[in-house]
Order: sequence, then structure tokens, then C-alpha cells
Amino acid sequence: MAGPLVRPSARSQGGFRLYTEADVARLMVIRRMKPLGFTLEEMGELLAITDRLEGRAGGGPLPEAERQACLEQLEAFERAARERCEALRTQLQWAEEFAADLHRRGKQAAPASTGPQPGR
Repeated sequence: MAGPLVRPSARSQGGFRLYTEADVARLMVIRRMKPLGFTLEEMGELLAITDRLEGRAGGGPLPEAERQACLEQLEAFERAARERCEALRTQLQWAEEFAADLHRRGKQAAPASTGPQPGR
């Protein structure tokens, strides 16, 4: 099983996790990927790609072939994110149409009778 996607940079004397600005940026990537349905494995993969491209993975400058491979993987994630956003837009449109239909049906419903009820 893979380790955590973001490790706190330090801990306070009271034991609270302390995060750097870079840690928070990683958390925001995860936060933005989650509603799009990316798996934890995919999140880890994307973070590893961006770490390599931004020089945070160690090992010095990337060879051009590896840099190009990382950029292609990053573009694949971008395409997937755009596709998932479009799917969410479609779902939202359907949900809004459904809510509007329910509202319309409620307005069109005959008002309840306030007079005496038969058999009472």
C-alpha cells in the first residue's frame, strides 16, 4: 500500500501537523481531484509527475526524454480532468432540469380542498 499523499513538514510541540506552502499546494491538488473521481493512486501519480517536473523529486535535472514523458502524462491528466468536468456539467444540467420540473409540477398541482371531506 502506498504512503500518504502529503506528509506534514513538521509537528508543533503540541503534536499538531505543520504544513509548508508547498504542502498546502499538494493538498489543494488532491482537494480538486477528489470531486472529479480520481483515485488515490491517480492522485499519487499526478503528484509524482509534478514533483519530477518541478525538481522536487531529487536526482537533478530531468533528461529530456523523461521530461517529455512527464509532460505527456500531465496532458493526459488535463484531458481527463476536462472530460470529467464536462460530465459533471451535464449531470448538473440534468439535476437543475429535474429540480425545475419538480417546482413546475408543484405549482401546477391542484390546491387541496379545504371544505368538508366526504364520509366524515
